[in-house]
Amino acid sequence: MDGDILTPGGISIPASALTWRFSHGTGPGGQGVNTTDSRVELWVDLSALDAGPGVADRLRAALGDRLRIVVSTERSQLRNREEAVRRLADRLDAAAVPERPRTPTRPTRGSVRDRLDSKRRQSERKAARRDPGDAE
Repeated sequence: MDGDILTPGGISIPASALTWRFSHGTGPGGQGVNTTDSRVELWVDLSALDAGPGVADRLRAALGDRLRIVVSTERSQLRNREEAVRRLADRLDAAAVPERPRTPTRPTRGSVRDRLDSKRRQSERKAARRDPGDAE
């Protein structure tokens, strides 16, 4: 938990880029939740990540320079820390995937026909409202 972290997508997170904070958490734990620092707050400096140049740019564009993850779902601090690392890896791997380029498409013949028919009907409807003496 104190060493470097490697995500399933291959992004390496040095321990020096992580800042941990612990505090009283909400959630499960009964009365003990008031006395134990089980809530975990993880700050990550994304500029210190060991990722390829394109990946690092995508991460900063999607997540900013610093990422904050807060976990207080478990009773123990250790499990909350593990969950925070798992969430961090998921967020980084999801943000590192390049966006697929849009494939240009054309409207179908039927949709073009329907659009033109609708325009024609609307034009006829408006023409029927006009005063016959307005013709120029």
